[in-house]
Amino acid sequence: MPEQVARRLSEYITRNSLASDTRVFPVCCSTARTFIKKLGSKLQIVLSPYDLRRYSATYASRNGVPLEIVSKGDQNR
Repeated sequence: MPEQVARRLSEYITRNSLASDTRVFPVCCSTARTFIKKLGSKLQIVLSPYDLRRYSATYASRNGVPLEIVSKGDQNR
């Protein structure tokens, strides 16, 4: 995650006093998948949640995040 996005997300969580187990974006998996696919359609590309996950891992790796951290992915699943 880009540093600026992480900082703003952290500020949002703090400002709204969200607990660590609270969803920041309260949507279910199927809703997120549908949203991402519709966004891809608007951009005239095929896009899936996996594509975003892969991009995120690639971005992190290329920006110095150790592979051990990148490969762990989402520990809260």
